[in-house]
Amino acid sequence: MMLSNNVSSADNQQERSMETKLEGDYWLNNIPSEFGYYISGFVDGEGSFNISLRRNGDYKVGWQVVLSFNVSQKDRTMLSIMKNYLDCGIIKQRSIDNLYSYDVTNPSAIINRIISFFSQYKFLSESKNRNFSIFRKAAELMFSNAHLNNEGLYKILLLREDINTGRGRTRKYSIYDVFPRKSSETICQTSDQLIR
Repeated sequence: MMLSNNVSSADNQQERSMETKLEGDYWLNNIPSEFGYYISGFVDGEGSFNISLRRNGDYKVGWQVVLSFNVSQKDRTMLSIMKNYLDCGIIKQRSIDNLYSYDVTNPSAIINRIISFFSQYKFLSESKNRNFSIFRKAAELMFSNAHLNNEGLYKILLLREDINTGRGRTRKYSIYDVFPRKSSETICQTSDQLIR
């Protein structure tokens, strides 16, 4: 499955629709820029953008894609500040290590708050910018309901293969669990094209 460099009219319309949604975020103007940049810097070092996968028979494709943003800390002060300014998500204490975790998984909040915020208050590190860009592309696909068909799900899972790479990354399900007949060579080639 190769993605064309030519953007179709429907893709242009979807991109404009997503951008219009992001541009309409007047709430961002109420965040003092020093707090916006502070939060961005904090998340640059401590935050994570994730694309998870769950088996779900309620979906035609048999899988549910879950986008999540989270930050974990021993002290909940900074997490409360983030939650206050971003006006979404929950803070919970994990029983396994007693860390507090600020989590956002609601698709609307991901699009309207998290992506809007970090599109305005950009990261300094190359790796966080790369992960955010991949996360945003996955959100755009989900915004257009692409995750509800096999072709769109495949594109999202290709993006998922390239987010948060490195040591310690574990996944309960891989792209091969969903698409067992795809070769690793095909997946790598298509993934590179999708990220560009």
